[in-house]
Parts: sequence; C-alpha cells; structure tokens
Amino acid sequence: MYRKYTSIRISLIILLAIVLFGTLSHHFHRTAIQTTPLSTAVHSLSTAPPPPPPPPPPIITSPPPSTLVSLSTSSPKTISILIPDWEVLVIADNPTLIIGNYTCVFPNKATSPARLAGELPFRRETAFKCEFPARNRRRLPFLQPQLVLMEGRDLGEVNPPLIELLRWNFIVYDSFKTEDDVVLLVKGVNNRQGINRPPSDFNCVFGDDVLTAVKVPVTSSVQEIFRCPRPGLTGDSPVSATLEILENNRTVAMIPSLVKYVPDRRRTVEFNESKSLICACTMVYNVAKFLREWVMYHNNIGLDRFILYDNDSNDNLRFVVDELNREGYDVRTVYWAWPKTQEAGFSHCALYSNQLCDWVAFLDVDEFIFSPMWLDSPQPKGDMLKSMLPKNPHNPIDRVGQVTIRCNEFGPSNLTAHPLDGVTQGYTCRRRVDQRHKSIVLLDAVDHSLLNVVHHFKIKDGYRSSQVDSNQAIVNHYKYQAWPEFQAKFRRRVSAYVIDWRQKLNLMSNDRAPGLGSEAVEPSGWAQRFCEVHDDRMKVLTRTWFGLNDTGVMAWQSA
Repeated sequence: MYRKYTSIRISLIILLAIVLFGTLSHHFHRTAIQTTPLSTAVHSLSTAPPPPPPPPPPIITSPPPSTLVSLSTSSPKTISILIPDWEVLVIADNPTLIIGNYTCVFPNKATSPARLAGELPFRRETAFKCEFPARNRRRLPFLQPQLVLMEGRDLGEVNPPLIELLRWNFIVYDSFKTEDDVVLLVKGVNNRQGINRPPSDFNCVFGDDVLTAVKVPVTSSVQEIFRCPRPGLTGDSPVSATLEILENNRTVAMIPSLVKYVPDRRRTVEFNESKSLICACTMVYNVAKFLREWVMYHNNIGLDRFILYDNDSNDNLRFVVDELNREGYDVRTVYWAWPKTQEAGFSHCALYSNQLCDWVAFLDVDEFIFSPMWLDSPQPKGDMLKSMLPKNPHNPIDRVGQVTIRCNEFGPSNLTAHPLDGVTQGYTCRRRVDQRHKSIVLLDAVDHSLLNVVHHFKIKDGYRSSQVDSNQAIVNHYKYQAWPEFQAKFRRRVSAYVIDWRQKLNLMSNDRAPGLGSEAVEPSGWAQRFCEVHDDRMKVLTRTWFGLNDTGVMAWQSA
C-alpha cells in the first residue's frame, strides 16, 4: 500500500512540473516577441508569421535604425556595415578617435587591423575599415566586430555582443537637410538606372521610438535619392531618420539606417562666402599625383573652386590639397565613405555647393576642358570658360540650364608608366570619334529629383541643355592611361549604374575598355591601343602656358 501511494505522489509531482514548464515557456515566448525591434520583426515585403523564440545565444539580426551599439566603457560605440570586397565599415560615435592602433575583434576572437578612414562630414562620427576575416565568411550570420584599442589589453577580456552586420545593399546611409526638406540616400530600393518606385510607396520616419515617430510622405524617389518635407520636430537632440516601405498603405519594411536628424539645424551645411561663377565637383580616389596639374590648369581658365568627394583615398591626397590651398587655390574635400555611389555623391554635391557656386562642372581628374581657339593665346585667361556659358541663363525666352561638351578619349600613347610631367604632356594619341559628353550645370536649374547620369543632370521644366560645338570646346579625357594607372581604375568603378568590369556581364558594353575582358590582366599591345589620331594640341598649349623656361619642367612639378 505504501508503495502505491508513493507512486501516485511521484506521478503528481511530475505532472505539476510539466504544467509549470509549459507556463514558463509560454511567458518567455511572449516576452521575446514583444521585445523584438520593428526593424527585426518587419524585414521583408510580405507579412510574415510571428517569429519563434530565439535560440540561445540570442543574436540581434538587425539593430533599430541608426542605433550605435554600446560595447563597453573602454571601447567607442559603433555600428558596422559589410561593404563590397569583404570590407567592414565601422562607424564610431567619437570623432576624436585618431590616436592609437585599433583592432576589429569579432565574436569568435578573430581579429583584423582597423584602419582610420576618415571623419564623416557633418555627423561627428569617425569611420574605420577592417577586413572581414576569411574564416568568418563560411558561417552565417555575419556578426559585427568590436572596435578595440588593444594596447595593454588581453584578447580574452574582449567580448563583442552577438549582433549581425548590417548589409550594404539595403540601408539608409547618408542624408542632407536643405532649407525646405530632408534628403535621404538609400541603397537597395531603386537598383536599376531609369527604373524607380513611385514616392507613394514610401514614408520618411523620424524618431527613435516606433510608437511616437513622425512619418511624412516621400515627395521624390529617384535612384538613391529620396526627398520628404521636414517632420516638424523641434529641439537640438538628434533622432533616427529612415525610410519605410508601404504596400496597400501598410508598413512592410523599415530600412536599417545610419542617419540621425537634428530638428533645429537649418541646413546641413551653410556658407557665408560670396558665390563663385563656376566650380568643379568630382569624386576621387588616390589622385594625388594628378591633382596639381588638373587644378592649376582649370583654375587659370576660370574654375574658381574645386570640391573633391574623397572616396576613401589612401595616398597623400590630404597633403597635396593642403599644399594647393597654401598656394592660393580653393580646394575642398568631403570624405565620402560609400562605395559605388557616384550619382548620389554628385546629387549631394549639387546640394552642398548651392551656396558656393552658380555653375558646377562635373568633371573627373583625368578630364581637361580644351578649346582649339586658345592655341593662339600666349597665356590663359580667367574668363575662358565663362565665354562658353550663356550671358543670361534665366532669359525667359531661352533659358539654358546646362552646357554639355563632347569628349575625345586618349589612349596609353605608347607609355608604360605615369608621365612625370603630366597627363597633358604624355598622352597624345586618341580615338577618332568623340564620345559621351560632360556638363557644366546651373545649380538653380537642377530638377528637384536631383537625377543625374554621372556627368549630366535632369534640369527643371522651362530650361534646356545646350551642346557646345567641338570646334569651340572639347574635353580631353585621358581615359586609357599606361597600364599600371588603368589597372588601378579597373578596381574602382564608382558609378552605381555602370557595370563592374570584374563581372562577366555585357562584355561588349560601351562602359568597358574594348578587348579588356573581366580581369585586370594587361592585354597584349595595351600601350599601342586606342591610337587612331595623333593629337598634341593640349601638349603644345600647356607647355606654352605652364612650361618653366626651356627646362622641360612644368609648373605643377615645381612644388
């Protein structure tokens, strides 16, 4: 009898344990769902069923928009993005992190050196870059590193949180506030040139709390540029700014964001300087050895200011810029961390330079504006470019908002290395037929959408583009240079909508160098290619203007 009661008692205890375990499991499951961030719960364009309880250890698959990850008291707050070529862009919230050797430490203790890349403009944040370790590429999810100053620290003391890396192909990466609205720069929505989703598919969202965030409709959706009215917030505390995707007026996705919005700031950047008539804007990477020639030449024919969007150069660009500024030139740099965003960068420059310039020439550093009519001038003149612009661009009868100039493409001209006396002196052989055009744009005439095709913009209704006759002006584009220079260019295609030469797609595209293929391997006879016309007019002109006596030394070599 005793054994019978003992058996019943044990059965009741087991039954109570099962009921208690089920109740606790249900409670933990509800808590996990209720605390899931919106950016995790709403992550696709279709409505998903409630997620199951996260398995241990918990991994946050995407932090709330624009949240910097707090790591420890000895490390800066950071957020990390996986960008092309297995690089990790680490954004730290402390702009003074420039002293010491930092390391990216990943959750499995894999490490890679962190290189200081630059300070993000107007945001008081610093960007570092490190390589995503090869052994971490074989297992998902890809996790964010901790940015650590390892001096005097043991690796065992570092315990990065398990937070998934943000992905470059779906993110709000930058912004610009104008006097009237807010511009968000977004990857992963309008991915094909000329194909854009309508503004009604989106809202701009401002605020760190999803329940109290302010939503305003998007007014323009073109390429990576999204514009919306100011949200009506006040105060000087920054809040998250992101983009939500709608379907049948319901939120189906909230895009992760790196952007903060400061309500009381009137404009992202303001200038109190007098306007220049013509400026130049370009995106650059490791162009230090070309820059002096390009700036000195164009400044002497009428370009007043030069705005360089530095796409993470690691040469001595900063030194050369400082040197030019000491000599009296006006050269400004904007650190631009974002890969393959040339169109968005030029849209940003149209906003940035609006208070500095009336007209902007969108040229690359290997492009030089030249007029055959200048060959008889013993010296350059500051009004030479001005003569190509309309005298009254706002004339109601014939409003010209953009002047376009055709290009001659020069080849290696039998050179195997960079010409020390400059590209205008070394490259004298080109293709016969002129090619695509480059533009000088009246900023007040740029369309609200900021749409551009690399070097020319869509302009407002009521304005027109005017093309300069090739006998009046041409752009000498030193495109196919000596192989070591062109090989570097092969790896740095910056346009979002121009094919990557490394991909085996559209091998006959006009965006490719004919006969090059998809690998950075020097083709046979490269030095002799693209030589259909011998053209040394620019060489003669620049030697007349900038040659130092009969020494063979050019003015840009004298520093």
